[in-house]
Amino acid sequence: MMATFLPRVWSGFGAVLVLTILTCAMPARADLHIEISRGTIEPIPIAITPFLGGGDAGLGQRIASVVSADLERSGYFRPLDPAGFVQDAGAAQAQPRFADWKLLQAQALVTGAAALQPDGQLRVEFRLWDVLSEQQMTGLAFFSTPDNWRRVAHKVADAVFKRITGVGGYFDSRIVYIAESGPALHRQKRLAIMDQDGENHHFLTNDNTLVLTPRFSPNSQEITYLSYYGQKPRVYLFNIETGQQQVVGDFPGMTFAPRFSPDGGKVIMSLSGGANSNIYTLDLRSRRQAQLTGGPSIDTSASYSPDGSRIAFESDRGGIQQIYTMNADGSDVKRITFGAGQYGGPVWSPTGEYIAYTKIAGGRFAIGVIHPDGTGERTLVESYHAEGPTWAPNGRVLMFFREGSSGDGRGRTASLYTVNLFGGNERRVITPVDASDPAWSPLLP
Repeated sequence: MMATFLPRVWSGFGAVLVLTILTCAMPARADLHIEISRGTIEPIPIAITPFLGGGDAGLGQRIASVVSADLERSGYFRPLDPAGFVQDAGAAQAQPRFADWKLLQAQALVTGAAALQPDGQLRVEFRLWDVLSEQQMTGLAFFSTPDNWRRVAHKVADAVFKRITGVGGYFDSRIVYIAESGPALHRQKRLAIMDQDGENHHFLTNDNTLVLTPRFSPNSQEITYLSYYGQKPRVYLFNIETGQQQVVGDFPGMTFAPRFSPDGGKVIMSLSGGANSNIYTLDLRSRRQAQLTGGPSIDTSASYSPDGSRIAFESDRGGIQQIYTMNADGSDVKRITFGAGQYGGPVWSPTGEYIAYTKIAGGRFAIGVIHPDGTGERTLVESYHAEGPTWAPNGRVLMFFREGSSGDGRGRTASLYTVNLFGGNERRVITPVDASDPAWSPLLP
């Protein structure tokens, strides 16, 4: 079976991608599987051989290194040191000698090859093997431009992750965030974008304009963010594919950028008037607004469920900031958090299973998750200052930012971190400058 995706130009990234996926004939289902619906697990040992060929002596090794780094960073795999491999990569690609890989205690094996085609395209193929049952689990081939090899490597890692865990991968995705620099009293905040592993980093705006709270559209090609024009908050749409931006409108009283509806046709936002604020939707085509909440409370930080039928938001209508849900038309409002402290910043997971939030209690911050019906609340991260959770495309990993003191007179610092759905495998994401307010894209098309 063959599926072909049309070429797309990623301006600012310098690549044109043409991707074809070939599904190979599958043998009987292998037994190798990781259960990721629980907290702590023992990562499975996996051997990833250098990919052969490619017209560049180091290309195959670089592809294998990215695949290895992606899988290791997930916390569910332990890539083995290639220095200990017994069988040659070329021989393993043709037919693994499973006894050699069992000696290394490998449970899974990835072999692959890369080759330049007559038309200049790069063909990358890989095979995933279950070492213990001595079966091929899957085999795929990708076609792309040679300079797009890193995205192909992420797609290989996604395919391996999904085949072994049964859950979609998240490696072929991007992060947009607020890049912060300068002294504490004159902080510069720019919009920046990068791959989920921190590579291919680019600044999207200059340092002359303050930008805040970026959000991805469902198709991952547009970002909405808040900026200030003449001291007034203004919402912008930035098209990653073309590099163009447009003004959605001026919204006095807005402090957070709006979020997209699942179909991308609307944004949802809060606007203040006097001492209270209410939640509105804005149709991006007609520019018509609809008010969803009312009353003498502060309602803000709204987020749609994946199917668009429900909305999570924060409100102090009960006397303290808590999280509520309601229908998309504003009806059937229900409070779902009742713990001590203040809850805010709800973000619905892509799977619909959880709502992530930030909590402040006892002078400390926490990142947590809760089911939409108010059950299953659990804390993932506690810190002096941690907030801004955003979900990976598969709903199993979150990214957030943590603030601290630099200790060198510069004042505050801000860094990005990831953590899994159960509070494990916390990792710092390296950025060239301080980083806050991350937003994780859907998987790239």
